[in-house]
Amino acid sequence: MPDTGHPAAPAPLTHSCLSHQASAVTLPESLLFVSTLDGSLHAVSKQSGDIKWTLREDPVIQVPVYLTEPGFLPDPNDGSLYILGGKHKEGLVKLPFTIPELVQSAPCRSSDGILYTGRKQDVWFVVDPETGEKQASLTTGSSESICPNSPLLYIGRTGYMVTMFDTKTQELRWNATYNDYSAPAYDEKQDYKMAHLVSSGDGLVVTVDRETGDVLWSQNYGSPVVGVYLYAGDSLRHAPHLSLAVETLRFLTFSSASEQADSYSSLNAQTQLVPTLYVGKMDSHLYASTSLVHHGVSLVPRGVTLARIEGPATEEVTVRERGECEITPSTDVRYPAGSTTSSKNHWLLIGHHELPPLAHTTMLRDFPGGLRRFGDAVIPPQKPSSSSSYYNQRYVSTATVHFLSSKSCQNCKVISGGECEEVHVGKISFSSSDVLGHGTAGTFVFRGKFDGRHVAVKRILPECFEVAEREVQLLRESDTHPNVIRYFCTERDRLFTYIAIELCTATLQQYVENPSAFPDLNPICLLEQTMCGLSHLHSLNIVHRDLKPRNILLSGPSAAGRVRALISDFGLCKKIKDGRCSFSLRSGIPGTEGWIAPEVLRDTPGNKPTAAVDVFSAGCVFYFVVSRGQHPFGDALRRQVNILSGEYALAHFIEEMNNDVIARDLIEQMISPDPEARPSTACVLKHPFFWSPEKQLLFFQDVSDRIEKSPPTVPSRTFTQVLIACLSRTDLRRFRTYKGNSVRDLLRAMRNKKHHYHELPREVQETLGELPEGFVSYFTCRFPRLLMHTHTALEECAHERLFHPYYLSPST
Repeated sequence: MPDTGHPAAPAPLTHSCLSHQASAVTLPESLLFVSTLDGSLHAVSKQSGDIKWTLREDPVIQVPVYLTEPGFLPDPNDGSLYILGGKHKEGLVKLPFTIPELVQSAPCRSSDGILYTGRKQDVWFVVDPETGEKQASLTTGSSESICPNSPLLYIGRTGYMVTMFDTKTQELRWNATYNDYSAPAYDEKQDYKMAHLVSSGDGLVVTVDRETGDVLWSQNYGSPVVGVYLYAGDSLRHAPHLSLAVETLRFLTFSSASEQADSYSSLNAQTQLVPTLYVGKMDSHLYASTSLVHHGVSLVPRGVTLARIEGPATEEVTVRERGECEITPSTDVRYPAGSTTSSKNHWLLIGHHELPPLAHTTMLRDFPGGLRRFGDAVIPPQKPSSSSSYYNQRYVSTATVHFLSSKSCQNCKVISGGECEEVHVGKISFSSSDVLGHGTAGTFVFRGKFDGRHVAVKRILPECFEVAEREVQLLRESDTHPNVIRYFCTERDRLFTYIAIELCTATLQQYVENPSAFPDLNPICLLEQTMCGLSHLHSLNIVHRDLKPRNILLSGPSAAGRVRALISDFGLCKKIKDGRCSFSLRSGIPGTEGWIAPEVLRDTPGNKPTAAVDVFSAGCVFYFVVSRGQHPFGDALRRQVNILSGEYALAHFIEEMNNDVIARDLIEQMISPDPEARPSTACVLKHPFFWSPEKQLLFFQDVSDRIEKSPPTVPSRTFTQVLIACLSRTDLRRFRTYKGNSVRDLLRAMRNKKHHYHELPREVQETLGELPEGFVSYFTCRFPRLLMHTHTALEECAHERLFHPYYLSPST
């Protein structure tokens, strides 16, 4: 009998047990078995997807805590391997063999000088189908005899342990265990009426009727699904499943309510699916699996790397004098202190990558014939004409229509002929075809109404109900401020929570990308309003934790034509308890990659970030706005890495421009890697960045009056040297004899000419410019650092009443 790579069937039952063979095992036939990455095998109802019981075993993939350079990424669906780094300059590449193939062929050697050793261990779990209780585990050499009083399930599982040793560097390269359930490939001739769509990024499963496209049920099993099985003929059988991006699965399932079920051609054209490789993280290691995405999911270009992978020590390898290597397959590799700071690091972006090329590595001898196993996790061809691709898209698209028309509308009043054109839930109504946007975790925002008022309706999935509750609570507490999104009402049905909030016209992101569409808006005013809203939240001990341009909205114009900037999306907000100033990271890392403060990602003992995380994100937003779309930490693929290393570039600013000097000063403070060095929101609002020319001129006048009477006790170099001598002594002497190297004299000249402006000759007035804009600009263009230099020097006078409008009071 050929070795198929799976456990052999258990030995026949003894004579005393034959009477039980005649009784049909009916319960297992009503179940599906869902295998997840964390090692769980869930027995679930075919009708509802509800979990009946769970068999918990070791994770599907087990690897050391740290990976070596180059890193190997296993595919938990079939044991395929992807490699990062080394001589492969393309980034990720796929190896032409799987972990089971390597183990079956071991000991073997590849053309790039890697030695492979392997071990295969089979086990049969004997399980009570009613409770999932494990009755016995049968392995090689087991002497247990099974004589059940009721029918039992026999579930086979194989562990493939592989270890790699590099003969060129004399180092242990990698070792891992891949666990797989024994199940023959799905027979296309079987009349299986269900298809299972699984998400590559989480445990969401949507089960579809293959003939009608109706969604039968959806469940989230908490960990990515790697296999779906039926029980037939006393053993598991593969059931077909298709892996999609979590964004794609949620988009297709929850966003097309208004489409007609028979409009296959138009709907199919809107949901073209592209094959990708999803790179994910499970515990301490990375994995890769094939996944389909729609056009709305961003792809990582081939060759781009970003997240950290580090290498182990070689203590588990013994190299003998004659050059022989003795390697024991193991997943318990020990790592010495300091190995995590190795200079041999790579970075790999978590997300969907373009399909990688195949590596040129080959084995020096062929694999045994008949070894390759063809599973169900197959990416359909990219050509739209492919029948399998069309089939997959068709039942996904049809599932979307049927799910929303047959399920969602059971819990709401539907207008317009049952097509879900308008949905009524309590006091909230919305058009399911008028989508304003969508966010994480399947959240969609629709244009709707509340008590006749135009609003935005945020629809939230059931697994996010707790998040929705917290969001509503914090909105109620904070929405009295004009720069915080206003909350109106919450309604629920059996499937969703609906939140009615203030309807806005655009996001700050859209404003920056297309400023011509908002010709009357002042970007500095929008940023000031944003900080006012954020300062209000912080005064209530609320930390937003996800501040970014897309979460800052622009209101519709008021009766007076004013547009307000509003802070929105409170899904990740955190209320800090009274008496505390920080929050924990026990529930995970909050925020959006590229806008997250560095301290949130630092894995240090006792790390508890504060409200300063919002100031950091706001600093990035400030630069994004004033630079018209740039980010201080670079392009999207490298931002978070640069944030962690503190490497920023404010290339938009020019040193010789007054406004740029002021903006740079503020933004550099806000994006400081040290949270304690960042200003509070109240300090930010007092910064000269927000001062009008009139306020700047008043400040210069007040400073001049103050220092003429009693100069502050500051170092003479700080206060009396002009930083940029663009204005010569001759220029000053046109008005009066002043010291050309004295800031005090310069400020006195400004004060005197301002007081006597209308007495000056016309040509002098024209030279100085109109009050206040032109006048201030005349001096600050020649002395770009004058305002920041003076503001810093007079900070010690912040407690004086004269300077309260310009500084945050020290007692605040």
